[in-house]
Amino acid sequence: MNKKGRIIKSISGFYDVLDNESHELIRTRARGNFRKRGIKPVVGDFVNYDASGDLGYILEILPRTNSLVRPPIANVDQAIVVTSAVEPNFSSNLLDKILVNIEHNGIDPLIYLTKTDLLDDDKYQELKSIFDGYHRAGYVVFTDRDAYNQQQIDRLEEHFADKVTVFTGQSGAGKSTLLNHINPELGLATAAISQTLNRGKHTTRQVSLFELANGLVADTPGFSSIELINIEKEELPTLYPEFVEYSGECQFRGCNHVNEPGCKVKEKVADGTIMKSRYDNYLYFLNEINSYKKRY
Repeated sequence: MNKKGRIIKSISGFYDVLDNESHELIRTRARGNFRKRGIKPVVGDFVNYDASGDLGYILEILPRTNSLVRPPIANVDQAIVVTSAVEPNFSSNLLDKILVNIEHNGIDPLIYLTKTDLLDDDKYQELKSIFDGYHRAGYVVFTDRDAYNQQQIDRLEEHFADKVTVFTGQSGAGKSTLLNHINPELGLATAAISQTLNRGKHTTRQVSLFELANGLVADTPGFSSIELINIEKEELPTLYPEFVEYSGECQFRGCNHVNEPGCKVKEKVADGTIMKSRYDNYLYFLNEINSYKKRY
């Protein structure tokens, strides 16, 4: 009997499918012809499956709205970008690169600042003013002085309903710690930061989706660096929400916001409406994309 569901866990060639109608969890395997065609089901996939035997079989993977390679997960709605104040130290370049990649994949990013307890009040206020700039740029940000206070956790959970949410960010930024505060029963492993590398050890080994606050939430491996290989230079300005807001007022259609006269975006950078750090990182990424194109 053919049914529809969503893969919420993958382990050693078995896939646990949450049935669309009964909400039962059915253990399945993938048909052999998937391997022949070079197709691999991943967590988050919507599937048609046959549940007539003791073990179900995945018959078809339905079209994906998006998919990530690392971690392997499909049909993601939003990403909580967990960003640490220190250990590892905050980097606007890395945060902007993560945001650009998330926007490129058609996923909504939210920014969550951790390890604020390790800052003195002056440093915290300095960092908070930077994150206020991200809020003005159109991002939802979580920057309370006490990073894990219950009111802020509750406010974050309000965004989970009817969505698939991934947690991402630099290794060691505190993704698993945050999830443990959201739901201690998840019991996700947390690891000390490697001081020598100023980056964390990957503590999350496999991707699973958990039912949480009327949505599905994944804990995902962190990363320390990402590349912009799949982003074209024409697409890059469309991945900055505050650029999109003003680009219609630029003198030239398709303005790159670099050397063109009458550029509204550059004007907004000059008057402080758009963060200079965001614009500087944009120029840096443009250069990086151009150098990739030359290399390949």
